[in-house]
Amino acid sequence: MDDGKPLMVSIHEKEGALFVEFIKTREGLWAESFGVICKTDVGLEIRFTGEQIHFGPAASWVLRYALGNGGKFTLTRLGPKKLRIATAGWTGIFNPNDK
Repeated sequence: MDDGKPLMVSIHEKEGALFVEFIKTREGLWAESFGVICKTDVGLEIRFTGEQIHFGPAASWVLRYALGNGGKFTLTRLGPKKLRIATAGWTGIFNPNDK
């Protein structure tokens, strides 16, 4: 991100369901949510309800307002090592973290 504090994303299984988590470097949890994954014409979507999403201290009021009643994250592959994740009013390009 432009502020020098990257947003890290993890998408994995938790308690038998899809779980997505966004962590803002040096600020903490941005948002996390259970959800379902759906195939679309352009890629994949992670859909979630307002009850499923949890906002952390790094989440702005705009994010809370836009996604507080539920929504979706659209995932579009931009090549072998890039993924665009987008939602209402926000888009980010993510690269894998080699460990």
